[in-house]
Amino acid sequence: MGPSAEKKLTGLLAATFTPFTTQGEVNLVEIGPYVDYLQEKQGVNSIFVNGTTGESLSLTVAERKILAEEWCQKAKGRLDHVIVHVGCMNLKDSKELAAHAAQIGAHAIAAMAPFFFKPRTADVLRSFLQEVASAAPTLPFYYYHIPCVTGVNLPVRDVLEGIEELIPSFRGVKFSGADLMDFGYCVSNYPPHWSFLYGMDEQLLAALAMGADGAVGSTYNYAGRHFNKLISAFKDGDVVQARKIQFKMQELLCYAMKLGFDVGVNKQLMNELSGLSLGPPRLPVTPCTYADVGLIVKKYLQIFADC
Repeated sequence: MGPSAEKKLTGLLAATFTPFTTQGEVNLVEIGPYVDYLQEKQGVNSIFVNGTTGESLSLTVAERKILAEEWCQKAKGRLDHVIVHVGCMNLKDSKELAAHAAQIGAHAIAAMAPFFFKPRTADVLRSFLQEVASAAPTLPFYYYHIPCVTGVNLPVRDVLEGIEELIPSFRGVKFSGADLMDFGYCVSNYPPHWSFLYGMDEQLLAALAMGADGAVGSTYNYAGRHFNKLISAFKDGDVVQARKIQFKMQELLCYAMKLGFDVGVNKQLMNELSGLSLGPPRLPVTPCTYADVGLIVKKYLQIFADC
């Protein structure tokens, strides 16, 4: 997708859901309307596909390839960045997906740590990431840190030590962890051309104060327009307004968590709020009752009624 691959990543990236049919098969038909919705209704112009929100580890390599191809095709000339997550539990599949992402015109790739056989040291994790990145050396590469899922709790500041010598294409981190000290250390001690993208929507404002360049998250699919206002308020020095919006999202998520909020429930919420037909989640993720989703939708509409 040309020179935009080297633009520094900033702003919001929606971590996209994977559309399924009611029978649980990948549904490519919805991706075009999905791109339209993000751009026109949410003001979100970059995406992170086949990640946690996209149920990537419940997809086959073949499914991840056809999804990545369709996202890149539908986003071409429209969205600023398409990052394809290529992390798998084994190195060969990760490298295959990385090479494929380069072939189809993705702007960048990212990989989380494998979490069945876990890397025990930062050196081992760097070696794994180096091998993945080597399969697509022309694409910017991002480390996807998500310890609540992987159980790999190595400080990111340790993982980044000397990483650009091993991975010349390294360009930053999707930091989906709560340790803002680790996050802040990375922002303040590593190159300014790297992008540090925060991945916990419920505390984005705190990350912006620590120097986050942007954010990747699931709620930006249906609440991106609100978070864009939060970012704008923060940039304008209106911390009171930025905090007001952040507190609204925290109120929504606190309510949803009492009803068992997870990827499946989040996907149902996206279906209801967007009008898209993204289907159910894939086992072992399960949907919640229609009544519970209705309650979350009602809460969302109440909280953001004045926005």
